Amino acid sequence: MKILISNDDGYRAEGIIRLREALAGLADVTVVAPDRNRSGASNSLTLELPVRVTQSEPGVHFVAGTPTDCVHLAVSGLFDFTFDMVVSGVNDGPNLGDDVLYSGTVAAAIEGRFLGLPTLAISLCTRPGSGRNFAAGAAVARHVVAGLLLHPLDPRLILNINVPDLPVAKLRGLKATRLGFRHASEPAIPTRDPRGETLYWVGSVGAGADAGTGTDFHAVSEGWVSVTPLSIDLTRHSALPELGQWLSAVKLGES
Repeated sequence: MKILISNDDGYRAEGIIRLREALAGLADVTVVAPDRNRSGASNSLTLELPVRVTQSEPGVHFVAGTPTDCVHLAVSGLFDFTFDMVVSGVNDGPNLGDDVLYSGTVAAAIEGRFLGLPTLAISLCTRPGSGRNFAAGAAVARHVVAGLLLHPLDPRLILNINVPDLPVAKLRGLKATRLGFRHASEPAIPTRDPRGETLYWVGSVGAGADAGTGTDFHAVSEGWVSVTPLSIDLTRHSALPELGQWLSAVKLGES
C-alpha cells in the first residue's frame, strides 16, 4: 500500500510532519508538498512554466508550485511506482463550508480523485490561542485511513475531514456532515506601501451563516470530528428541467 501525502502549508509544516509519522505504520508513505505556504491556491496548476521538484530527505519532496501541481506530478510520472491513495493535510486551520472552493488542501485531494485515486483532506480547526493539537488531527487521519483499508468506501468520494483543535481524548467521535455556508468575508483592508501606493489585504473569512445541526460547522463546534463526502460533479441536477424550458424560449439570432 502506497500513500501520497500533500498539503498547502508547505512540506515543513507541523501538520504534514505529524501526518507522515501517523501513517508510516499503515503504508509506504511519500510526501510531495509545496516548498512554502500556498493556502488559498485552490485547484490552480502551473502551466506556462516548468516546475522544479527537490528531494529534501528520503521520501520527502518539495515542489516550487501549487498543491495541485504536487499531486499531479507525483501521480502522473514523478515516480516509477503508482499510489493507492492520496491524503492531504493536516491543514493549519479549518476547511468548512465554502472554504473547500478556495482550499489548497482540499484541492490536492480533488486532484488525486481526478487522477483516479481514493482521497481525503484533513484539517485541524485552529484559531488564535487554541491548542494546535496536530497530533490529534494526524491520529484521526490514521484511524480513517485504517478504516478505509479494511472497509473501502466508494472511491469516487472525497472525504473532507475537520478536527476540533482538542486533544484526542476530548474528541467526541466522528460524524457524517454536509457543508455549511459562511457569511460574506470581512471587507478588504487598505494599506500603503513606502511609495504611498494603496495596497489591499483580503479580509478575513466570515462566520458560519448556515451552521445548524447536520453541518460541518455545527459538528466541530460541538467537539465532533466532521467528515463530509464531497463530489467533483458540480452540476445542479434539479435545475436541469427548468433550465431546459427556459432555454427553449431563447432563439439564437434574434435580438
